[in-house]
Formats: sequence, structure tokens, C-alpha cells
Amino acid sequence: MSDTPVIGVLALQGDVREHLTALAVADAVARPVRRPEELTEVDGLVIPGGESTTISKLAVLFGVMEPLRARVRDGLPVYGTCAGMIMLADKILDPRSGQETVGGIDMIVRRNAFGRQNESFEAAVEVEGVAGAPVEGVFIRAPWVESVGAGVEVLAEHGGHIVAVRQGNALATSFHPELTGDHRVHALFVDMVRAERAAESL
Repeated sequence: MSDTPVIGVLALQGDVREHLTALAVADAVARPVRRPEELTEVDGLVIPGGESTTISKLAVLFGVMEPLRARVRDGLPVYGTCAGMIMLADKILDPRSGQETVGGIDMIVRRNAFGRQNESFEAAVEVEGVAGAPVEGVFIRAPWVESVGAGVEVLAEHGGHIVAVRQGNALATSFHPELTGDHRVHALFVDMVRAERAAESL
């Protein structure tokens, strides 16, 4: 078995290309995923930023929502940024009508918590598990985490709000590390995928 994991990026909406690039730099084979059969071929999955309501509806439309939920329940490593964080939340504080999530992290998130598009900003964020200087986080209509369950590890806060979490094989950030050229958060996720593959091979 090759040590290079195959990691998909859910390619329904959002900044898919940037995630594919960041994963490749972090030494993974990266490929877009739109359909259930493509989901079966990856060792991990990134859910990118975009518009969480649109991603939710398209995931249902493309028939990928239920298979993705099942794989996440079974331990598929998954990483969500911004809207992807919302998709991984077990509960949304203010969901749009008909909005569904994949779930996987015992947290409640607030959509657009940091403000509208014109209030986007960058900030240096200390992320647990990422060595070296703080990560430069790009916050675009970003959510924050209102609360977490006992099994969730808080990896970063900004302005008194939780902006990065991990629960088991699920990782989520409010911000977009893929837009900065700093691929250390993606490298952290690739390491998570490698560890899961190693555990499965025992």
C-alpha cells in the first residue's frame, strides 16, 4: 500500500481548486469528488468553503449526502473549512429552511457569525497541533462555534470565539487556510488520514 493517501475535495461549490493544490503540496493525491462512486475511492475528504445551504442542497441532489454521512460515521477522515465547518456540525444555531448537515462533530455553529462579505478579514491564529508561527486565517462570512460537546478538542480561538476544532477523524476551521499559501493545516489533515490508513492496515 502506497504511503500517499488519496484525498478528495467535495466539488459541488466553493474554492475547490485551492484545496486540491494545498493537499498536493502536503503530499497527498488530491481529486475532486461529486458523486457517491467517487467518494468510495478516497481515504479522506475536504469540504470547502462556499455557501453551506447551496452545498447542502447540491449534496442531496447529487446523491452524495447519505453516503457521506455513512462514511463519516464509519470514521472517514474529513476536514471542513468555513461552510465545510457548518456541514460537519451536528447542529446549526440558525439554519436556513431545509438546510441539512453531514454532522460528525458534536458542536453548535453560528452561520456568518463574523459578519457579511464586506467584513471579511485576515488574522493570525494559534492552532494546536500546527508547529511554528501562527496560521494566517482568512475569515470570509465565517461561522464560529457556539459550544462543543465533551468529546471535541478546541484547537483555536479568535476574539473569544472557537474557530478550529477536532473530534476523532473530523477537523474543522472557521477560516480558509487554503487561500494563504500556508499549507500546514492541510498537512495536519493529511497526517490524520495517514494515521487512519495505518490503523486500518493493522
